[in-house]
Amino acid sequence: MNFKTRILRYFISFIFILIFVIGSFGESFAFSTINPIRLLVDNNDITAAAAPVIQNGRTLVPVRFVSEELNAQVDWNGQDRTVRITKGARSVLLRIDSHLIEYVDQDQDITYNLCDVAPQIINERTFVPLRLVSNALGAGIKWDESSRTVYVDSSKTIDITPFFDMKVLSVQPGQVITGPYDLQAAFPTGVPVGAAVIKYLLLDMGTARGVIIASGDQFTKAYHWVPDLRQNGSRILIAAVYDINGHFLAGDSIPVQVNVIPEVSMTGLVDGQVINDSVSLGAVMNFSAYYVKYTITNLDNGKAYISPELDPQGSYTWTPMMEDNGNLSIKATAYDQDDRAYESHAFKVMAVVARKLSLVGVSAGKTINGPVTLSVSRNFQVSGTQYVMTDPLTGTEVILAKVGYSSYKWFPGPALKGAVQLMVRVMDTKGETFSSGAISVNLAGTPRLVLEGVGPQQVVSGTVKLKVNSNVVLDSLKYILVNTKTGARRVIPGLQDPSAVFSYAPVTGDDGVWNIHAEGVYGPVGKITSAAIPITIYTGKIYSSVPVIAKSRFLEMASGMAIDSMQKTGMSAALQIAQAILETNWGQNVPVDKYNGQLSYNLFGIKGIGPAGYVISNTWEEYNGVSFRVDDKFRAYNSVGESWTDHKRLLLTASWYQIFRDAMSDSTQGAWALRRAGYATDSDYPQELMDIIKLYDLQKLDQIGI
Repeated sequence: MNFKTRILRYFISFIFILIFVIGSFGESFAFSTINPIRLLVDNNDITAAAAPVIQNGRTLVPVRFVSEELNAQVDWNGQDRTVRITKGARSVLLRIDSHLIEYVDQDQDITYNLCDVAPQIINERTFVPLRLVSNALGAGIKWDESSRTVYVDSSKTIDITPFFDMKVLSVQPGQVITGPYDLQAAFPTGVPVGAAVIKYLLLDMGTARGVIIASGDQFTKAYHWVPDLRQNGSRILIAAVYDINGHFLAGDSIPVQVNVIPEVSMTGLVDGQVINDSVSLGAVMNFSAYYVKYTITNLDNGKAYISPELDPQGSYTWTPMMEDNGNLSIKATAYDQDDRAYESHAFKVMAVVARKLSLVGVSAGKTINGPVTLSVSRNFQVSGTQYVMTDPLTGTEVILAKVGYSSYKWFPGPALKGAVQLMVRVMDTKGETFSSGAISVNLAGTPRLVLEGVGPQQVVSGTVKLKVNSNVVLDSLKYILVNTKTGARRVIPGLQDPSAVFSYAPVTGDDGVWNIHAEGVYGPVGKITSAAIPITIYTGKIYSSVPVIAKSRFLEMASGMAIDSMQKTGMSAALQIAQAILETNWGQNVPVDKYNGQLSYNLFGIKGIGPAGYVISNTWEEYNGVSFRVDDKFRAYNSVGESWTDHKRLLLTASWYQIFRDAMSDSTQGAWALRRAGYATDSDYPQELMDIIKLYDLQKLDQIGI
């Protein structure tokens, strides 16, 4: 080992022996007004000027007094809240409230380490752990129990061992990171007592601020890190363990260089491939992408199709049309958070797909006894569509409908009965006609009546538009309510033209649980009745969602809870806030019980029963092709803070959110993972979250130190 290496080793390691020595004093260092601790520096008693302070069993001293006694220079930077202690060519940089320490040896080599007690301001003076000052200035330390005295001796040095034995295994000091990397830590003497979470931080060397790049509660697990291009540069990689309250317990720090040169490749194709059917495309990037798009260009005619913004970690299924036949170029383009584009290799392939045409909406052997929606599945462009019924015995065709591109809702009347065949016939853009295969079905041939305008379990509290769909021309029509408890039957009054839409507005006295149905009269058979639909009628006051705070104050309130949660769990604060903004419109539309006005404090639209029970609010269902609102239970809380905590508990514990937990420190990757985990059915949910984060610069809330 050369002289330079030995000096650096002694310089860095001294502080850890000093920590161990003072830490082992335990209760002996507890402050006592009867027998206070004395501090001697090179036999000069400076206790009066620099009385030590004991915190968490550690001795803190005013940095300037001790350093100047050892002939060192102390420089305070009020803007950055840093202290630099310099003696000769060596120095140490301390940051107020930060565990990160920067050492510069006499050869100007820089190393980083972590201490257990952060420097802090007490009574307008900067107090630092005594061991840091003595180590930085090459001084030894001795504790005399009988006199309760700390001796600092600049003429002595001590070989020491590291304070924390926790180590980052997978990365070496100075390593260059060029793409995704697995991060893993080791604990030779065991995980610290009380440890709740491990977080990997990537900090700027100048500011000691940065972001969490991975986190979780499995301490020796390998965590996958996908670098953001904005993280390029000289960085400090830190693995840190915290307790359940976010208090730092142990860690390791390593300087690294992040130098990611964007690369994109596409999966699912090879050059020269012949495509006969659907293909599943994917993109692989060496950086965290905002979204990806796929471009399919027909090289024969120059026409190009560009997909919408898609999940960088998902797949994209492309089904070629006949118009795509020919030589194609297909590529993936990934976009970073600043909307810069990076393209993959463009694969040269050939599409050779055969014509496909089929009728959908019915299946072979089905008995049709109500309305059905006929539509067409095809892989070529058409200018016209005919839905055709054929008598299998005579071959006689009946054109049910002529449309351009749309589907057709068919309700066969009683005159149509027995076995028939259905098919679709289309005309392509060149004027050629093509027919699908025939599907054999049975027609019931009975008069039918279908009630539309309300759905099962709907709560009717205002006007609804009722109408009927029938396969016969009715002579008359009425709508009837039947009380499910008493069996009482009443006809809804009003003019009810069978062909008209009827507006029903419930009045006082209609309240209760009912079955509603329509009764029509059709000359040849008399009365026909629709199926009964269970509804609840409520004519009392309906309470609407309310604000929980002024919109201008929502971000301040949410930021505090989000940052606290991020510090404890590693979940992106920006992503948490974006969800709350999207779900409640900045806290202005928080659910209340629609019947009694109870405020839910539910900021995330979580259904079920919460600590304060539940509130009844609306959710959407669909029946007979019409959307309507029904009652549902949403969790109720005693405060917004309780709602915030419960939302994090759900995301951190439910098994189906594991894919989110693997990406939750990165707001972009986390947004896409929420969609894949099924948090929301809206396909645009990730983009909406990311747009909110970008628009309001919420990413800055993910900045963190140690």
